[in-house]
Amino acid sequence: MLEELRIRGLGVIDDATLELDPGLNVVTGETGAGKTMVVTGLGLLMGDRADAALVRGGADRVMVEGRFALGADHRVQAARVEELGGALDSGALLVGRALSANGRSRAFAGGAAVPATVLAELTAALVEVHGQGDQHRLLSRVRQRAALDRYAGMDVLEPLVAYQVAYDRLTDVEQRVTDISGRRRERAQEAAMLRYGVGEIERVAPEPGEDLALAADAERLEHAEGLRVAAEVAHAALVGDESGGFEPADAATFLAQARKTLDAARHHDPTLGDWADRLAEAAYLVDDLATELASYRDRTESDPLRLAAVQERRAALITLVRRYADSAHSVDAVLAWADRAERRLLELEDDDGTLLALSAERASLRAELAVLAAAISSARQGAALRFSDAVSAELADLAMPDARVRAEVTQRADPDGLTMEGQTVGFGPSGVDEVELLLQPHPGSPARPIAKAASGGELSRVMLAIEVVFAGADPVATFVFDEVDAGVGGRAAVEVGRRLARLSRSAQVVVVTHLPQVAAFADRHWLVEKNDAGAVSRSDVNVLDRQARVDELARMLAGLADSDLGRAHADELLDVAQADRT
Repeated sequence: MLEELRIRGLGVIDDATLELDPGLNVVTGETGAGKTMVVTGLGLLMGDRADAALVRGGADRVMVEGRFALGADHRVQAARVEELGGALDSGALLVGRALSANGRSRAFAGGAAVPATVLAELTAALVEVHGQGDQHRLLSRVRQRAALDRYAGMDVLEPLVAYQVAYDRLTDVEQRVTDISGRRRERAQEAAMLRYGVGEIERVAPEPGEDLALAADAERLEHAEGLRVAAEVAHAALVGDESGGFEPADAATFLAQARKTLDAARHHDPTLGDWADRLAEAAYLVDDLATELASYRDRTESDPLRLAAVQERRAALITLVRRYADSAHSVDAVLAWADRAERRLLELEDDDGTLLALSAERASLRAELAVLAAAISSARQGAALRFSDAVSAELADLAMPDARVRAEVTQRADPDGLTMEGQTVGFGPSGVDEVELLLQPHPGSPARPIAKAASGGELSRVMLAIEVVFAGADPVATFVFDEVDAGVGGRAAVEVGRRLARLSRSAQVVVVTHLPQVAAFADRHWLVEKNDAGAVSRSDVNVLDRQARVDELARMLAGLADSDLGRAHADELLDVAQADRT
């Protein structure tokens, strides 16, 4: 919903701010007062082409800013703003468009500079403008089909969900069939490469963690003599060995002497006895360690043959690691690659079996899609009839009694499509149907697309009738109508106001009008006036209270705000509109 719109330097508008109501907002004013600039400003926020001619004479630029309250169904817009580097303001999206007198244009969303196309993307689902020359959202066939589906409700949406799941699965299956069938040579080359790699790994037959164990073995074998000497010297130091260059007094002797001395004095102080016991334990440990050192010394000898074998095995493993390991650079990574390669080989070597299975699944999915598409198409046909009757009834009350709008649901022949009722028709992610809204202005005239069959004023009324019928099923939060009342008067004008009020029950509506019958239905009535300088400033755009509305409606009715007859008629109009809304 559009909460606030500020316009500066646009046409006759110097500086104006509109705080909009959630319901029906009406903008009125004398011809040339600048009320249509409201629609022009909104168009700039929606990414319309920026024309330097829009800049007010004497101003250096146009600046339009809007504040949109986002609901729970606008998560896509909120995420897109964050992606662009912007941020929401207390759940609201702030957008802006600046246009300089030299024609340069800049756009902003959530505080971040963005291209105008992105601004259009963000606001497309928030605002829908109907007026002469506008490219309406509902003039797109894709949007017309989506709107009809929402109007149809669960009769279409439920089978459509199941259809889309099956369609996505069929797309995956057909992609796999294409991949297998169209890349046989590449797949055969891939299989050959994998087979060679698996065979090379099997010939070497590495064990998990073997590279680490061999590295430790190589380290010991390369330094065997130094390790043996170290063990021998340490052993001699512990047990006393003159051949090692030590005196007979050794670590074991010193420990025994210390223990004996402390043990002799333990009856004078128990602490010395505890230490004597710990020295005895240390002596046992030294003795055990000396035994282990002697054993290590005796079995540690240089073994050139064993060292050569270890180095050769390590070289073979290093070759595998370089060829098949990932960033881990280990034998375990090689074994993981071999496991993946074997699974992929099974897949590649069973192409014929895979194709048979995929072909069977494809046939099953196409049959399922045909059933679901038939159900969707039938529900769309029924909804199209109800929609056509409802819109045509609305048009009869909008001074287009002979006009009829039809939602045409058709299919196109396609030899590669789905077979339904003996015909093969094209299909896509939304089913087999193409939907187009057609307008027959009067009996005997051909039904044509609404954009081509209706004049500017008629098109706005047609779109109003369509939006009223779609109300509640349409996700757009704000509708803007300009010239919706062109060529309308009397009772038909009242009906236009009544339908705008009805639409405002489910969405915000902004309408620029010159008809008092329409303005009478407003929840908030804005009056735009030019001041003596020929400009519109903040003080010249005002929300009218009841008495001011009577004056403005009287002016619109009789051309004179102080006409007693006009004021009486205006007062009556407001009462009728209020009663109707209640």
